[in-house]
Amino acid sequence: MKLPLLHSLFSKKTKKLTVPDTILIKKLKNLSSQSNLLIYKDVTIYHHTNSYSIPLLVIDDLRGIYVFETKEWTYDELKNAQVQKAKKQETSANTLAFDNTHAIIRQKFNEITHNDGVPIFNYLLMENLNADEYEHLNDSFKELLPKEKIIFSDSLQADILQKLQDASPENHTLPSREKIVTTLFMQYAILDVHQTHIATQEQMLFIDKELALHEYLEGVSGSGKSNLLLLKAIKETFHNPQKKTVIVKPTHLACDILKKKLLEIVEYAIIEINLSSIEIITPLELLNRHQAKLKREPLRTVEVDDKLLHKKFFAADFIMCDDAHLLPLEFLEYLKQLQQKRELLLVNAPKEQATLSLTKNFRMQEKSIEFCKTNPHAKAMHLIAAKIKNEQESVMLVSNSLTREKLKDDLASFIEKEPQTIESNRPLLEQNFSQLLFCDYGDINEIQSDHIILMDLCFSSKNEIEYAFNLSTKSATVLYEEECQEIKNLRKQYEKQSSQERSGVESTTLA
Repeated sequence: MKLPLLHSLFSKKTKKLTVPDTILIKKLKNLSSQSNLLIYKDVTIYHHTNSYSIPLLVIDDLRGIYVFETKEWTYDELKNAQVQKAKKQETSANTLAFDNTHAIIRQKFNEITHNDGVPIFNYLLMENLNADEYEHLNDSFKELLPKEKIIFSDSLQADILQKLQDASPENHTLPSREKIVTTLFMQYAILDVHQTHIATQEQMLFIDKELALHEYLEGVSGSGKSNLLLLKAIKETFHNPQKKTVIVKPTHLACDILKKKLLEIVEYAIIEINLSSIEIITPLELLNRHQAKLKREPLRTVEVDDKLLHKKFFAADFIMCDDAHLLPLEFLEYLKQLQQKRELLLVNAPKEQATLSLTKNFRMQEKSIEFCKTNPHAKAMHLIAAKIKNEQESVMLVSNSLTREKLKDDLASFIEKEPQTIESNRPLLEQNFSQLLFCDYGDINEIQSDHIILMDLCFSSKNEIEYAFNLSTKSATVLYEEECQEIKNLRKQYEKQSSQERSGVESTTLA
């Protein structure tokens, strides 16, 4: 028996190879919980207009990247085989042929980080060959596929880890695991205000999941929902450029902020997609497109009548409605009717059973929380003056208009900074995002700040208050004279979330 050249066996890919969860895969996953390894199975690298599938990749931020191929060869198939190197491999120090995979990884690193990135090591998973059988194979096979580069069917976890670690000494100057992962896999890169972090398992599940016709995503504030909607839209558009996706956000300002973030992700990832296939619009804009189709006058507010509910209208192949709990229920019913036979994702839709969940709040872990029963006006003046001393940090006060105006007048003789009022009905280019922002509860969608001060809670809705409470990255302070039910609910919700965060453990196996 004569095997085909190993170069063609490893580099020729006609379709995506899905690696099953064999015993060896399970052993690798178990290793990740005992070491600094991250495992990615059946993963895709997106670059410019191309996508590259990799069956199994392991990241070790102390050594580099391990790329695996799985082969089902048995001893009976190999015992009489003779193999030879392809010409490209004659001068290669590494005898396994993963040329295409190496090339795209290095190209991705070079274009994003302007260097070759990290070392790449090749390994073979031999699911049906044990170590003793290998010893009886032809020397030509052993020369091309050295023992130290093969994980055998009977390899112990300790042996596997040792083989990986023998590839290279520890190198503490390599990029962090976050940098390696987010450079290679744009679909798992969560771009936040202060840093880029790796998607969690539940975030990855949402990004990679083939959604049903109608899905309901439930996510706590600070769980990266908006980022994930953009990543989902980008991935869908990459694979189907003609597919029209609409993301609905409550305000014009929120739409503009999300559009800016969409461009940032595409630029960061170095991918080329049909951006015109992704639209980010308000509920009123969507309704007025339907109105125009029916040759009716445009609406001034979000109102849905029977004609809109029962007249067919193509808005998009896929609609994602973010922060659905902040929108009127009749508009959500309208979306369900509109997308009756097309894809629809409602995020935090009230009264709906979630089919997908995001439970990890990244901001809650990092920030301090304070509830102050005090003179709100005086305390707000003191807090603002203290926090804006650090010019690198931002402060946002959320209250009703009367409170804002009184504070503005009194602050004029108290601090040099002039607060800027944010209005969600105006576009991003017309807004002045200074160090000190004043906002209404209805204007803060998609806005973040280092520190947030909440006042007048007893006059706002539960959904608006909870949304505002989670917008800060460093601290949130609730000011009140008398405790009302809204404040009691918020305190109870915070204590529950805080308890869950203390008891929760994030797994490191990403597969």
